[in-house]
Amino acid sequence: MKMSIRNKLIILLLLITVIPFGSSLVVTFMYTKESLKDQAIQENKHLLYQGKMNMETYLRDLSFGMIALYNNSDFMNYLRKSEANNYVSRGVVHNVINTLLYSDESVFQISMALVNTGERLTASRRSTVVYTYDMDDIAFYEEQLMKSKTNLYIEPPNEAGRLTIHRAFKDIPSDDDLAFITMEVSMNKIDELSQHLYHDGQEELYIFTREGDLIFRSTVVQPGDDSIQWIANLLDRDEFSGTMVWEDESFDGVIVYDTLAESAGGWVLAKRIPSPTLYESAYGVAMINIFFGLIGLSLVIMATLFVSFKITSPIRVLVQNIKQIEAGNMKTQFGSLGNDEIGVLGERFKSMIAKINMLINREYKLELENKTNQLKVLHSQVNPHFLYNTLQSIGTTALKKQVPEVYTSLTELSHIMRYSMNMEEDVVSLEQELNYTKAYLLLQKQRFDDSFHYQVDVASEVMSWRVPKMILQPIIENYFKHGFDMREQAGSLMIEGLKEEAELTLKVSDNGAGISEERLTEICSYIFSNQKPEEDGSNIGLKNIYARLQLYYGGRAELLLENHTEGGFVVKMRLPKEMEGWQYESDDRR
Repeated sequence: MKMSIRNKLIILLLLITVIPFGSSLVVTFMYTKESLKDQAIQENKHLLYQGKMNMETYLRDLSFGMIALYNNSDFMNYLRKSEANNYVSRGVVHNVINTLLYSDESVFQISMALVNTGERLTASRRSTVVYTYDMDDIAFYEEQLMKSKTNLYIEPPNEAGRLTIHRAFKDIPSDDDLAFITMEVSMNKIDELSQHLYHDGQEELYIFTREGDLIFRSTVVQPGDDSIQWIANLLDRDEFSGTMVWEDESFDGVIVYDTLAESAGGWVLAKRIPSPTLYESAYGVAMINIFFGLIGLSLVIMATLFVSFKITSPIRVLVQNIKQIEAGNMKTQFGSLGNDEIGVLGERFKSMIAKINMLINREYKLELENKTNQLKVLHSQVNPHFLYNTLQSIGTTALKKQVPEVYTSLTELSHIMRYSMNMEEDVVSLEQELNYTKAYLLLQKQRFDDSFHYQVDVASEVMSWRVPKMILQPIIENYFKHGFDMREQAGSLMIEGLKEEAELTLKVSDNGAGISEERLTEICSYIFSNQKPEEDGSNIGLKNIYARLQLYYGGRAELLLENHTEGGFVVKMRLPKEMEGWQYESDDRR
């Protein structure tokens, strides 16, 4: 069954609105989703980097006190001795241990194992310095410290929840061990710094060594926790910072990680961000878009139904009348279809039928009128030839009567008339336009003699450029009409032409009285707008020039009017070399 235009219109309007609208929603959501995801990842990278710097600063501050002991000569001399029975030397060591113990409020205990004497000195905030000879764990610490280029090894938190920092003292410049200093530190500061790096309940933060030993985690260990697997995968990566996508039964999202410097223990900071957290903002934006989209879609559907019924009802009336006209009934039988476009179409339809009826009756008369018009055209072509021949005869008579000035004037006038009456050419070379202009100026020179001077200075390279016909003479005529009689000295006119980049610049300047700025504003407003002609008919020539330039060059040409700084008036035109639209001028004249 054939669908009516109403149903087709409804389906078409729905398709061209619903499909693009739905597609835009999907594309917008996907783009917003990825954009907000990348933004969230970058923000977490910066946050993790800042946390890394804070932890590096804290751990370096802790170890700085131990490194500074290399500058204590008494202490170093004591470490190099094989016997420890000097009371003064022991006092130096006590001071060193106490200094390290109270260097930071998070330090809980200091232990120093002397390689040469086999002694171990231990002090805590709850006891004084205690001497023992327990050196059983030295071999383990020595093995771990040998793996580090910085002579530093940080042991994961013990059962008391405290970190243990081990540092080896070397007998510089040799590589011999003199002592091993152990600093037991509470995790309070690490916990405090870590709290700023994640949102509890939404994200997870892990700190672990390069060997995979956990230092800190923000979540409680759950039965069957397989954290080891993703940590192992992350440690296998070559990059020390970046992101890793991870998906398993317990987690689906992105892991952002960064690594502390080796001098600060080389810990890895890893932040696990679930996908719902990453895309939370995107989902919110999507819901807002969908909400407003549904509202817009509902309005579109209602508008579609209204427009389709509104449009198709008058069209059906037109279709019925068209069928009657096809059957031979040339009378329309419907009233007004409204004031909109369909109503105008109905009125035009009735008017068209009336004109068709009239044209059928006048067909023969129109054919006779066409033949008459053809004869008139032939007659109008004869008249200019007759006028040229007459002017030539008068010029010949002037030569015979020895009046060469009259012959010259008639010759120039003949050139002017031939040029202006030639309707076959709308566009001419600049050289042709200048020859015509010079002929016009020569007649004015013969008329005013020494009261008028003119000069033409045009570059030879632009003589072949094509320009609209009759664009200079109206400007010059304006000068004689409005500026010539108001001068205080002999009249002077200057025509200049040169190439500036890819444009032709034509400049016509005179030494007239110029015009006021207020009048110049009025003229420009009239020329460059669609205002009606002025009551006295002035400046129509300039307005016509501007209209023709817009027609030929498609808005790329310029017409500038200004008062000359030294007195007089200046008209300047900038014309591109290539034209667009000149072929339409003949249609516009018709």
